[in-house]
Amino acid sequence: MKTIRASIIGFGAVGRGVAQVLLDKNDYLQSIGIDMRIVAIADSKTALVDHQGVDLESALSRKKETGTVGSEIMSGTEIIRTLDHELVIETTPTDIDTGGVGLINMMAAFERCMDVVTSNKGPLALKYGEVIAAAKKSGSHCRFEATVGGAMPVINLACDVLAGNRMISMEGIFNGTCNYILSRMMEEQAPYEQMLAEAQELGIAEKDPTYDVEGIDTASKLVIVANSIFGMNASYRDVTVTGITRITPEALSLANADGFAIKLIGEVNDSRINVAPKLVPLSHPLAVGGTLNVFSVQTDLAGPITITGKGAGSIETASAILSDIINIYKN
Repeated sequence: MKTIRASIIGFGAVGRGVAQVLLDKNDYLQSIGIDMRIVAIADSKTALVDHQGVDLESALSRKKETGTVGSEIMSGTEIIRTLDHELVIETTPTDIDTGGVGLINMMAAFERCMDVVTSNKGPLALKYGEVIAAAKKSGSHCRFEATVGGAMPVINLACDVLAGNRMISMEGIFNGTCNYILSRMMEEQAPYEQMLAEAQELGIAEKDPTYDVEGIDTASKLVIVANSIFGMNASYRDVTVTGITRITPEALSLANADGFAIKLIGEVNDSRINVAPKLVPLSHPLAVGGTLNVFSVQTDLAGPITITGKGAGSIETASAILSDIINIYKN
């Protein structure tokens, strides 16, 4: 049995999802020889520390009831720099402008030769090369499946399952909010503003939806794909981005009459990274509806491979984090 001491830095929806998944899958982890002990949890205001392992059920209950996870005033970065443990589960919010506290946390972990599993796109979209170089220098693992497709395996599919294949090109839908809005605009023949309001009411879109509807979220994910799968040295600023805010019901209806859907498509090939609304044949694997995401890669040996799944959700994203943890420690 291998005991892994870990911290969860960021206890929003994804961090709480990780805690719940670790509770639900504890018996499975034990069966494959992994004894996971969360020794610290930090949210934006407080921290909970227990060197023997925190009670995850109590932590989740306290967060729900009080809005804070603990009583200690200690930042996530302080936990990483001062507390002995092997793994940092970094689930703080994405900051695409600077990399935010997530970048600070990841670099602090590598300075102490700690492994990192993250759902935070910002550090990798802005400074992928620096992050990976720091991890390699320290001999640390850095895994980030949850940054791209949520529950949909993108990085692991291309780099592990399809190992040995050369990736020729990739395209896909990586934002469930945009896909939901476009699907509903077509179904209801309703304007963008009305379907955005519906998505916000259902909790599918944020109060400020700019990050999603302007294509910024998709662009961030594409940079991670371009660097990790295609070996590029790109940053968010290298992506050509067009969002969905100018699409009209009339355009969707005309496309549908000709056998097409309009989808926000992200594309990567050897020299180009692009995000824009595109016509997709209704019979094409990319023509998925609702909040679904889809990833299609063209390979030299296996040909085209396409997968569809949920690209967001706390438990779904936590499933990708769990997969990364298992991949690091199972062997």
